[in-house]
Amino acid sequence: MRAPLPPRTFERPFDLIVVGAGINGAGIARDATLRGLSVLLVDKGDVGAGTTSRSTRLVHGGLRYLEHFEVPLVRESLRERETLLHIAPHLVHPLSFLLPIYEEHKRRPALIRMGMMAYDALSLDKSMERHRMLSRDEALRREPGLRAEGLRGAAAYYDAQAAYPERLALENALDARRLGAVVLPYMRVTAVERAHDRVIGVALHDELHERDYRARGALVVNASGPWVDAVLAGVAARERPLIGGTKGSHLVVEPFPGAPREAVYAEAAGDGRPYFVVPWNGLYLIGTTDTRYDGDLDDVVATDEEIAYLIEETNRLIPGAELTAERVLYTYAGVRPLPAPGVGAKEKERDEATITRSHVVHDHAGRDVPEGERVEGLVSIVGGKITTYRRLAQETVDLAVRKLGRKADKCRTHQLPLPGGTAYPFDGFRERFRVTSGLAPETADRLLRIYGTRAAEALDFADGAPALREPFDPDSGAIGAEVVFALRTELAETLADVVQRRTLVGYGAHAGLEAVDAAAELAVRHAGWSDERAAREAADFRAQAEATLRPRAAVR
Repeated sequence: MRAPLPPRTFERPFDLIVVGAGINGAGIARDATLRGLSVLLVDKGDVGAGTTSRSTRLVHGGLRYLEHFEVPLVRESLRERETLLHIAPHLVHPLSFLLPIYEEHKRRPALIRMGMMAYDALSLDKSMERHRMLSRDEALRREPGLRAEGLRGAAAYYDAQAAYPERLALENALDARRLGAVVLPYMRVTAVERAHDRVIGVALHDELHERDYRARGALVVNASGPWVDAVLAGVAARERPLIGGTKGSHLVVEPFPGAPREAVYAEAAGDGRPYFVVPWNGLYLIGTTDTRYDGDLDDVVATDEEIAYLIEETNRLIPGAELTAERVLYTYAGVRPLPAPGVGAKEKERDEATITRSHVVHDHAGRDVPEGERVEGLVSIVGGKITTYRRLAQETVDLAVRKLGRKADKCRTHQLPLPGGTAYPFDGFRERFRVTSGLAPETADRLLRIYGTRAAEALDFADGAPALREPFDPDSGAIGAEVVFALRTELAETLADVVQRRTLVGYGAHAGLEAVDAAAELAVRHAGWSDERAAREAADFRAQAEATLRPRAAVR
């Protein structure tokens, strides 16, 4: 656990205070720091622990956005997909998709073909193969588990996957810190402070040490995702909220009979809603739902009805699957911070599927803000996707530089790789590490998949401690050095941070429940934790996992 902060931490005002260390906030902090701004990045919890960790884990161009004529968003998404493949080759990978077309679907083959052609045309600079239209027989040869009845054909295309977006957010935060930003997880904003018509900073509460602070800043960027309106409470008077969030639930299962070898993008028979069946982390990720959510943002879970819906649709798509609720390993759910009706969208947008997925960088002193609601020194981020986080950050920092009246460097985040992607070509580094690490191939590959070029740094923690080269989790193969690496260098403060969002052990078949005690023991032996703290943290992790993931392992 970090030590209590010295008072001088907040002696001088920051150029930028970023509230929320999800993918958007972390990306903004990195971009701003690269351009020479002084930055404070805070979050009430861990880096990437909110909506970022609750997504379908895809980096995609938004094929279905074409239906709603959001062509600029698709083009932007496709460009950003290529950028992420370049700057984070360890975390973002090409993934093949199959879109089956059935007789009952509202989208006819000709329409799908036109959409695919447009998708290719909008991604002329892409590094992946163009789409192919498949006949019924070709589709079944490719994925024999699909329901044959009513199948008319399929479209095969490529997008990308970010299996661990938590790590994508983390690497942005780590790079921001390396460049001079002050990055503080578990530092809750209790108030955004203003003097007359200008925001001057934030009041903070250190969740780890129960201490209060005040930080001053020339500009506060509210990038707190679905919590945007909560952060604004009492600061910016608005008749209507900025966020009109929708809930997305997912379930995770082991490989099953007929499971696809690639991602399948399907149209639900029950309501026409699109959903995915995606190979992920040696398991299968199925989702997502898309429904209005007005509940507790800190207690978002998949309901029995949502689980049953996803199971029913998957069994209809892949008849041999025979999935049941008992075969679900665990679930997770999150709230998309989409714009409320009338915010960066057409007023008529009421249906969840038609709400724009484009982000809005809302300047609270902008010309479109009514006179009585204007507040200087405050910007809120509404919406945004993992795919376009970098572009959103660029737009936000461009605005910040203008508002601050500063001369700053141009954005370089589209050129500079994230910390784990610094080797060119990455495949060459991968081969060298496999040969020189002395690890089993599957262990070396795991480290590369999560840490990229930083895998060598993680392994350095095993120097002089051979036991740290051994797995502490037989399920994933995670080694002890990863626990020490997380606690000493990766901003991890709790055992949940380590298990869930650093080593990703919490996303294995047992949701981390069978590895948490071993991880706690490593923290005692190598990070100075007391036995009492280790036991408390392990109990906290179990309670958190059982409350939010509803893992099957918890009830066996």
